[in-house]
Amino acid sequence: MAQTPPFFDRELSWLAFNGRVLQEAADPRVPLAERLGFLAIFSSNLDEFFRVRVAALRALLRLKKKQQKQLDFNPAKLLRTIYRTVGAQQEHFGHLFRAEILPGLEAHGVALRDGRTLTAAQREFVRAYFRDQVVPHLHPALLPHPRPGETPPPPFLENARLYLVAELWPHEAGVDLLADDPSIALVEVPSPPVPRFVEVPVEEGPRVVLFLDDVIRLGLPDLFPGWEVGDAYAVKLTRDAELNVEDEFSGNLVEKIRDGVKRRKEGVPSRLLYDPRMPYALVSMLKNGLGLEDEDLFSGGRYHHLTDLHGFPRPDEPALHNEPLPPLPHPVLSEAPSLIAAVGVGDHLLHLPYHRFDEVVRFLDEAAADPQVEEMAATLYRVAKDSRIVRALIAAAEAGKRVTAFVEVKARFDEENNLEQAARMEQAGVHVRYSLPGLKVHAKLLLVARREGAFVRDYAVLSTGNFNEKTARIYADHVLFTADRRLTDDVRWVFAHLTDAAETPESTHLLVAPFTLRSGLYERIEREIAHAEKGRPACIRLKVNSLEDDEIIERLYDASRAGVEVQAIIRGICRLVPGHEKWSPTVEARSIVDRFLEHARVFVFHDNGEDHLYLASADWMRRNLSRRIEVAFPIYDPRLRAELFEILDLQWADDAKARVLDADQANAYYRPSPPRGVRAQTDTYALVRRWAEEVRAGGRDGVDGQPPSAGVGVPAAEGTTAPAA
Repeated sequence: MAQTPPFFDRELSWLAFNGRVLQEAADPRVPLAERLGFLAIFSSNLDEFFRVRVAALRALLRLKKKQQKQLDFNPAKLLRTIYRTVGAQQEHFGHLFRAEILPGLEAHGVALRDGRTLTAAQREFVRAYFRDQVVPHLHPALLPHPRPGETPPPPFLENARLYLVAELWPHEAGVDLLADDPSIALVEVPSPPVPRFVEVPVEEGPRVVLFLDDVIRLGLPDLFPGWEVGDAYAVKLTRDAELNVEDEFSGNLVEKIRDGVKRRKEGVPSRLLYDPRMPYALVSMLKNGLGLEDEDLFSGGRYHHLTDLHGFPRPDEPALHNEPLPPLPHPVLSEAPSLIAAVGVGDHLLHLPYHRFDEVVRFLDEAAADPQVEEMAATLYRVAKDSRIVRALIAAAEAGKRVTAFVEVKARFDEENNLEQAARMEQAGVHVRYSLPGLKVHAKLLLVARREGAFVRDYAVLSTGNFNEKTARIYADHVLFTADRRLTDDVRWVFAHLTDAAETPESTHLLVAPFTLRSGLYERIEREIAHAEKGRPACIRLKVNSLEDDEIIERLYDASRAGVEVQAIIRGICRLVPGHEKWSPTVEARSIVDRFLEHARVFVFHDNGEDHLYLASADWMRRNLSRRIEVAFPIYDPRLRAELFEILDLQWADDAKARVLDADQANAYYRPSPPRGVRAQTDTYALVRRWAEEVRAGGRDGVDGQPPSAGVGVPAAEGTTAPAA
């Protein structure tokens, strides 16, 4: 009987990743202010985990017993394991915050106070701030007083909003504050729009900062005149964030998304965080009214929603912050008089965030203003709030060009912003296309068609990450500029498919999901197996955010058992069990968590020395390979391939921020002997800067940025291989 290969549980693997984020908050080598930031990231990650993954598991519990037995796991048992793991992580979080981060900040001149130690003048400042800045945003609700033996219905709590549950007694003679039950008031903490942290004036000593929660606590007597105010306890509810429109094949999908975003605030509850000092009767009232189980209740301390720690006032001392690594100008593109001309001469790569993102925007701005550019097309998955990319597309449409934007309105938590940006573009004359039924469009592509004499030539930008100038400052990605027809023809076919979904992309060089990417990866893995079986060197180098797809993991197990060396750098989820004596003896896997978020996807297949290298928008997850439009694109230019190999080598050698992914999921740091002293991210920045210096010194190839000669491209009489939109 064939044995079943081993797989890590997806959810527990993700929690192990968030544990690596918490490791950064605990690492004394990380500057103090940055440790505070990692606490905020951990909290934000955990909120999303409960809104999406835990909510989905809770939905399985609502299935009938017979249906639950058809699952290949026990959702109740898994949830208990999740809750134990999260509980231990949150306990560690609380210890770090209270015992290390806050004392460290106070030692450097920023002190967090709770209001009880304020001077009379500071209390008066806080009361005035409360009246002027906070009260206009408050809508307090007095809950019905419970009758004996009855539990009143709970109030409606919006998803991920913070509330104070306050005890109130009337100012009446004969009221026993110890014996009588208080009335209960619910007050939402209005952040945003009010900042979560309030700095109060000091005459001397450290700066004093209060949570907005404590400002409200101090102001409650003014908010409820005629009442004696007791304690006020913080609570926060997490609700199911799924829109359940993934497989809609009929009707107006855009309207369904809009309705789903509105309903998200009313989703099924999945976690209640509460102040541990809160009386059991109050906790029980909320638990029963919201349909929660005991396992869904989390004692979260006095303060919740600590993703807001991103906004905590920091000391100004440089030593408490990361060394600045300002994005570098690309040595060729930033100096070229015409970006289109520079790309026409040869391919170029941006390595974000080490390079500036400006060149992507400048490329589109130049195309929008160029009278010879006839068409432009873009896929937009997540864009910035006031996107310069969107502005460039609007400018092109207003200049009379045919502009097509494919906007993915099912990008989780960005649906509302994407709809707003799409509406702006439609008003300006951009031809906007929306999500395909049953699929998400996750590929990151730009296409520009330019008439050059009697010919029309295509220029393309292909990226591993979103065209988003905000995230480009913190996400590590690669962006290819090319006019190579092998690639641009395939990009054009992808856009043809997006605008006419009945037409299957006829890509030759790109691997496009869900059409050829999965089969293309299988073919390349099997080729490595064949080389290994013939005694040749065989190796797969893989860098992804997540490795989750069962079928591709089984093929990697087959490759390892055949002797193929597998080196995997995986930031997040890894369901493959590395180093298993039977299944994966030649597989090594590591994860890098550092100041930038590792987001690039890179695949290298050795192929007996040919080394096929692909960059991609796709992780090796079932959803990416089977339910999304994704693109993996080869890098043909030897110079750019060499750059990527140098960066990959640095990442594999990292012994500062790399953790070993092994069967124990213990997140042990990679510590070779002797130490190599490599920190991939800071060393990559130095590497990119060195390359720029070599270009300026004439030691590396560049281009002169002169306009390409007419006649290079596709004859106008023949047209291009497919319509752009």
